[in-house]
Amino acid sequence: METVFGIETVLLSRIQFAFTIGFHIVFPAFSIGLSAYIATLEVIWLKTGQPHFHTLARFWTKIFAVSFAMGVVSGIVMEYQLGTNWSRFGQVVGNTLAPLFAYEVLTAFFLEASFLGVMLFGWNRFPPWLHTMASVFVALGTALSGFWILAANSWMHTPAGFELRDGITYPVSWLHVIFNPSFPYRFVHMMVATYITVSMVVAATGARYLFAGRYPREAMTMLRMGLGMLALLAPLQALVGDLHGLNTLEHQPAKVAAIEAHWEDTGPADLVLFAWPDMQGERNRFEIAVPHLGSLILTHEWNGRFKGLREFPRDQRPPVAPVFFAFRVMVGLGLFMIAVGWFGMWLLWRGRIEGQRWFLRLLRICWPVGFAALLAGWVVTEVGRQPWIVHGILRTADASSPVGAVEVFISLALFVLVYFVVFSIGIWYINRMIGKGPEAQGPGPETLPNRPLAGARPDGGEAVPS
Repeated sequence: METVFGIETVLLSRIQFAFTIGFHIVFPAFSIGLSAYIATLEVIWLKTGQPHFHTLARFWTKIFAVSFAMGVVSGIVMEYQLGTNWSRFGQVVGNTLAPLFAYEVLTAFFLEASFLGVMLFGWNRFPPWLHTMASVFVALGTALSGFWILAANSWMHTPAGFELRDGITYPVSWLHVIFNPSFPYRFVHMMVATYITVSMVVAATGARYLFAGRYPREAMTMLRMGLGMLALLAPLQALVGDLHGLNTLEHQPAKVAAIEAHWEDTGPADLVLFAWPDMQGERNRFEIAVPHLGSLILTHEWNGRFKGLREFPRDQRPPVAPVFFAFRVMVGLGLFMIAVGWFGMWLLWRGRIEGQRWFLRLLRICWPVGFAALLAGWVVTEVGRQPWIVHGILRTADASSPVGAVEVFISLALFVLVYFVVFSIGIWYINRMIGKGPEAQGPGPETLPNRPLAGARPDGGEAVPS
């Protein structure tokens, strides 16, 4: 097989896809959660008439517009990449997965397209109730988009409702294709993750303003709503993750064995807190573990047992180290967010958060934590599925296109260059808008400054208040 710098074509294609999806997923996830937050702000404003909710809704809508645009741009690249680098994948499963992507367009995209313009530019052109309804429908559209994408992704992990003819999948039950065994757990887990991610960004933004002594009323509202959602959803995510783990143990036991770096079923499993997994030696180096706790978590029995990696052929084991470490990053950040949410709500309840400068200083730089946990979770999910691109049906090595390693390497280098330029500019715009802050805007005709990128004008205020 052709190589570049010793890297084979399939691995280069996997790196390219991982790079593009790593950039892409943060923006749709942020858009899903942020659209729901904006809709909530508008509903509260409509019911209470309090102007600062209107101010916050307009402020976050501008940021949503830029994030949504970057998600669309990066998503188009991924669709082309499926055809250029993974043509065999489309040939084998296109009958089953292509309709799910079409349903996303027919439901989510059409719904978003119908109301997005009203949401972005109709603040003073439509009655408040109509604008609020548009925001609610945009939030529903982004959630529907996640529904169809996660249905397709879950089917790749736990395929159901199909039959194989000459190596090609043909759907026989769309109900089982869509609601495959892992879909309910994966969908809820991902949706909660999007809301947690946005809650952390909102709380961090509120802490940023309160620490700098700017927009105190809006800052306290963001802190209450952001920390409140963190305190509620972060523990809920731990419960959902536990149920998702039990489902994964049933349908993808090799992935769970890799997550736990569990090599051999010789009795009740320890919970490995830290180790350096050695795939060649089939053992863990520098292991720190808690006896029986792995069994208790994964089987809910003190002496429960589950398969070790040695019970699977070597060519059917996922890469252990990336899955093992990414899972611990995800869980560690999740526990951190639970602590932040609970402690922050305690400070709010006691009315002491404004005086805790150290907490505000910490919280204002925590906005990337949710994104990092989300990306770590996707590493666990997708790398843990290897060597399968569709579990038990199609191997990743057999799904690639007959393209050369040089072509894939050149396109990967161009993607890296273009993505860093384009998305750096986009993130800079968002940072400038946050630096400018949520300025109140009363009724009046729509003008250019109300457009999403206007918040990034050069005189828009300091970007990073100290």
